[in-house]
Amino acid sequence: QVQLVESGGGLVQPGGSLRLSCAASGGFRNNNRMGWYRQAPGKQRELVASITSVAGTTTYADSVKGRFTVSRDYAKNMVFLQMNSLKPEDTAVYYCNLHISAWDYWGQGTQVTVSS
Repeated sequence: QVQLVESGGGLVQPGGSLRLSCAASGGFRNNNRMGWYRQAPGKQRELVASITSVAGTTTYADSVKGRFTVSRDYAKNMVFLQMNSLKPEDTAVYYCNLHISAWDYWGQGTQVTVSS
């Protein structure tokens, strides 16, 4: 059974940085996509960034381009999200996602709060 475990959330001041990590386990196909979504109170869950396993192709939400960087450790089945120049509007619960064919797997979520 696939499991995703996130870590690295917390409270940070505007302009600060955080790094989220997600470890995937349980055995799954090598052809997949991993990434991060977020959900703020009263809003829909939205894609933040993703990276494919084969070509390493990345996708970013317009709101985080130039500030966030997604990366993977393929040997350890991990995905990371380096978040710089954080803004209060980045405050949300961040979810790790693993997409394989038509299936989506989710982590439990980690809270990121940007506030002075």
